Amino acid sequence: MIVELSHRIVEGMITYPGVPAPRLGVHLSRADSREVYAPGTEFHMGTIALAANTGTYLDTPHHRYPDGADLSQVPASRLADLPGVVVRAEGGREVRINQNLDVRDRAVLIHTGWDRHFGTGTYVGEHPYLAPESAAWLAEQGPALVGIDSANIDDTPPHGERPAHTLLLKAGIVLVEHLTGLAALPDEGFRFHAAPPMIAGLGTFPVRAYAVLP
Repeated sequence: MIVELSHRIVEGMITYPGVPAPRLGVHLSRADSREVYAPGTEFHMGTIALAANTGTYLDTPHHRYPDGADLSQVPASRLADLPGVVVRAEGGREVRINQNLDVRDRAVLIHTGWDRHFGTGTYVGEHPYLAPESAAWLAEQGPALVGIDSANIDDTPPHGERPAHTLLLKAGIVLVEHLTGLAALPDEGFRFHAAPPMIAGLGTFPVRAYAVLP
């Protein structure tokens, strides 16, 4: 069984205020392609212009650190077919991780339920986030990936500090933000996948995140 965990990307959508919305275009229309291919054969070649932080996306260390691994340098083994564990944290803002949890080399997915507000003005407001102390603990424990179904894994006050990004990405732990559908997962016993294209020089990109259940 496969459980979808990512938001659809549609033209004009707003993921985060100030980030440009994606725009779809056409490189080769079906009508124009009829002049290129044999009779009865036609194709559509589209284009898309979007900010890397659109929809459900993955952050690599390069997002925070200029010398950190970018999308082309993070091994696929840190992005796909990962044993997953869900941390249930509905109802509060600051999420703390149980330090008895086995997280090494796993995908730790924080389920806050905040995805229900995606696309609304509420979503980016007082959203849930990972406590800095828990981010520090995770950085020491070595999960492969940490994800959250919220607007940001950090609190987003005006002063701009981002301790979870700073600690986790420095430790080589990739992040997935704006997940959805985590309520459908068991606490563990599933495999998680969130692999972006191998684009050199970029630190962030949308992913098709999903889980495979037995």
